[in-house]
Amino acid sequence: AGYDSKNTMIIGATDGVGTKLCVAQATKNHGGVGIDLVAMCVNDLIVAGGEPLFFLDYYATGKLEVKEAAAVVRGIAEGCRQANCGLIGGETAEMPSMYAAGDYDLAGFSVGAVEKGRVLPNGVGKGDVLLGLESSGIHSNGFSLVRKLIEKANLTYDSPCPWDTKSDTTTIGESLLTPTKIYVKCCMPLLKNSLLNGMSHITGGGLLENLPRSLPKGVVAEITGHPPLPSIFKWMQQTSALDDREMLRTLNCGIGMVLIVKADKVDEAKSLLSQAGEVVHDLGKLVSGDGEQVLMKAPL
Repeated sequence: AGYDSKNTMIIGATDGVGTKLCVAQATKNHGGVGIDLVAMCVNDLIVAGGEPLFFLDYYATGKLEVKEAAAVVRGIAEGCRQANCGLIGGETAEMPSMYAAGDYDLAGFSVGAVEKGRVLPNGVGKGDVLLGLESSGIHSNGFSLVRKLIEKANLTYDSPCPWDTKSDTTTIGESLLTPTKIYVKCCMPLLKNSLLNGMSHITGGGLLENLPRSLPKGVVAEITGHPPLPSIFKWMQQTSALDDREMLRTLNCGIGMVLIVKADKVDEAKSLLSQAGEVVHDLGKLVSGDGEQVLMKAPL
């Protein structure tokens, strides 16, 4: 990968797909969860400023169903292609006393590299600008709530999708299984050009709990430009009756990655992201302050 070993740190990330697997298993649609697995790992890894190098997976089941497993592994391979990293191996475990028939679980492990002086967050402070990159949907968090809401609404995964008004054929299951977006290709040029001071992958805990991990004490994120909720999240909010704060603590609400950029580098960052096909949202900026580190200045 062209790294100088003396000035390079090896970093890693591990994660799973959570109860989104229940939807895949119920609908027998296993093709996308492999991409989810890679995404959840490599998106965390780049937040530290690293470049993904290789990936390994762990597939555990009660009884191996070859077609299902093959579909999952094809998804993992596709995720690695999107993340520009190698799939160098994995482990498959059959444990009939641990898993019911038809059940399986996944874990992923990504390893990457970063130059010692480029580990993020670094130099985050007052005046920095927050840029938001759109999510592809719910991604791989919050599915215990999502599955409960489907049940509450007396719907099934085969029901027509109530939030997708553009299609009469898309089912709820198909929409929910949209793979998690992988941000490696769009963000690596910014990392290589030292345009980022911090990043935040918006997963479990949402914007309110993930963004503060990249902020120093005495610095507060003022969110003034969060985009309107995409239709899937509007439906979730209406059905759950969650207020904006709880939505922002539970789901990604349409923003899957937040970038922290110095004000004088925003234009260059936006240009590179635009070249990568990204829609960039001006979320807000960092200011001095104490207490809660994410302040929503406008409703969703």
